[in-house]
Amino acid sequence: MPLLTISGLQKRFNLEAGFFARFGRFVNAVNGISFVIGENETYGLVGESGCGKTTTARLIVRMYEPDGGNIRFHAGGDMVDAGTLRGEELKSYRQRVKYVFQDPARSLNPRMSVCDVLISGLRYSPGGRSLGTRQLREKAAAALEEVGLSAADLDRRPSEFSGGQRQRISIARSLLPQPELLICDEVVSALDVSVQSQILNLLLDIRENRIREQRTMSFLFIAHDLKVACYFCDRIGVMYSGELVEEAPAADLWQDGLHPYTKMLFASATGIKSSPPPAAVTKTTNAMPCCAFAPRCPQAADRCYNQPPPDVQIAVGHSMRCHYS
Repeated sequence: MPLLTISGLQKRFNLEAGFFARFGRFVNAVNGISFVIGENETYGLVGESGCGKTTTARLIVRMYEPDGGNIRFHAGGDMVDAGTLRGEELKSYRQRVKYVFQDPARSLNPRMSVCDVLISGLRYSPGGRSLGTRQLREKAAAALEEVGLSAADLDRRPSEFSGGQRQRISIARSLLPQPELLICDEVVSALDVSVQSQILNLLLDIRENRIREQRTMSFLFIAHDLKVACYFCDRIGVMYSGELVEEAPAADLWQDGLHPYTKMLFASATGIKSSPPPAAVTKTTNAMPCCAFAPRCPQAADRCYNQPPPDVQIAVGHSMRCHYS
């Protein structure tokens, strides 16, 4: 069953910033993407910096307001239109859909103890207001132990921990309200390779424990490394310039990734020199009827610059937007 359904999601930003900036030229950060995350499924969004992955995640938790499309959250047999939520309903939704940021050093307040970092949000949430200080501390201790730290760490400061340990604290904070969807935004990109594997295995263990307890635990895993995403995710959407250019089960994408951009990402991840060499993601400043990847694609022909590519089903669960499908 679906847990989250994204349909035609759009977000654009003014191309220029500042009080005196001209208004009217826009960057289409998210350009009509659609995907579904099932219950107890890990869905990956993969692409280079600037492709719209983080914007998509922030739209889901309503850090940004979408310009178009729908965000539907399914839980307990009910469907909630997340774009219409306000007040207490929005707070409740944000407890069920939690966000783990890329840089824990910036997302953890250095002036607060680990205990205060963990319970500060839960204390004022709809499900935490009735809990006393002792109960909140017990929940914080249990969350720390679940991520491999100790209850004795509750009174320490985030600056006393390593990068990997701080990321564990961030994960513990997100797990406290028992969310059904955890959005992990580049949670391992700033860590050493050995620590990356520890965090990924921790997240896998957390999901397995939740499933064993018959509770829903899904992930939206955002990454730029296709190898990491294929290891961790069940399905992957490859994103370029605000659009999904290919979507497939992770095992199929690893073996049969077909889109030229997917092949370029794999070449970059495996250290193979690609042709053409990697370049900046093309910013779509208006709705042009063409393939956004055409300026970088080695297979691009005239129609790639003049016609939008069709969305073609390659196999069951495997789709691609390309004229050469």
